Amino acid sequence: MNGRADKATTTRTRLERGRSALGPALELVHTGRAPTRAVLTTELGVTRATAGAVAAELEALGLIRVDSRPGAAAGSQGRPSHRLAVDDTGPVVLAAQVHADGFRAALVALGGRTVATTPGCVIVSSDPAQVLGAVVAEGAALLRDSGRRCVGAGLAVPSAVAEPEGTALNPLHLAWPAGAPVRDLFVEQVRAAGIEGPAFTGNDVNLAALAEHRHGAGRGAGQLLCVATGHRGVGGALVVDGRLHTGSSGLALEVGHLTVNPEGRPCHCGSRGCLDVETDPLAFLDAAGREPGPEGSLLQQSRDLLRTEYADRSVRAAAEELIDRLGQGLAGLVNILNPDRVILGGLHRELLDADPARLRAVVADRSLWGRSGSVPILACALDHNSLVGAAELAWQPVLDDPLAALT
Repeated sequence: MNGRADKATTTRTRLERGRSALGPALELVHTGRAPTRAVLTTELGVTRATAGAVAAELEALGLIRVDSRPGAAAGSQGRPSHRLAVDDTGPVVLAAQVHADGFRAALVALGGRTVATTPGCVIVSSDPAQVLGAVVAEGAALLRDSGRRCVGAGLAVPSAVAEPEGTALNPLHLAWPAGAPVRDLFVEQVRAAGIEGPAFTGNDVNLAALAEHRHGAGRGAGQLLCVATGHRGVGGALVVDGRLHTGSSGLALEVGHLTVNPEGRPCHCGSRGCLDVETDPLAFLDAAGREPGPEGSLLQQSRDLLRTEYADRSVRAAAEELIDRLGQGLAGLVNILNPDRVILGGLHRELLDADPARLRAVVADRSLWGRSGSVPILACALDHNSLVGAAELAWQPVLDDPLAALT
């Protein structure tokens, strides 16, 4: 009798251990860090049998696929380990992004893979409820066409989002009222559209950094600093040990208001010469002596100018001016935060590509840690990384506890 009881207890303990490992295991497969069952076993610190049971459970939930008969690599010895990958036919989340030049919706699967996306709208109304209703409607249409199960929704906005209220404190470039209740509005629209699962909202650069850390240029970084300028303004984010550092109320890393040119352009915050107005697309076009045109976003116009007319003296001078301003800001951030990697997005990525030596030299000259050459400065790797990051918000409950989230 005691033997049976001991066996039952052991079985129950193994089952509980395996279920507690479901979330960590799914995150390892989701981020590409466990391509095989052998790697999963090592990363989780469990037995082969437990890793096999965990993988089987995730497969039964429709989240991953297990290839039990992978081909052996040339020259390898022994039996190859089962290969693990996200299920291409599994559930998706709705991701949405709003910015100064429009909005876009997408369906994103595990692994950060975009399944479907809308072309994007180029007109943003001053009424946040109307805009969020429109972007959710486009996402709902994608879902109907796909026939996929949706397990949540995420929204990226170009504003600091206060926690726990979920309000957009400073949507300066959207003409939305300060303190707009974007999370409540988004949840309301998601529910009205009949979309299942929880809904989340976050700052666009925070979410871009999260996506890059999990699927892009930030993989493997312990202290990842991301600085980016999209369509207007500049944002920053810090990912520490895989989690966003958002401060006490979600407002950390508002790097756009670092002063890099005390006699520079007036900023919306009341100061002058902030990164926000010295290194964004509008600043670049202005420094190059070009008037913004009616076709395409400011970001795209700036990119096109850099790529096609960089040999022009005025364009090169404008690029160098912005690189110097950006480098000053990055040097200050490196001194304060001591990151082990810096990634740049939007127009900043293009400036890095245009003259990487100049930018790195400015940072090195003005930062103690940069001088040692130990801080890599890289370009963001993902297209639409804020959208992918919005999807990461929606996937997080599933990554935390797949059984509870899906059943």
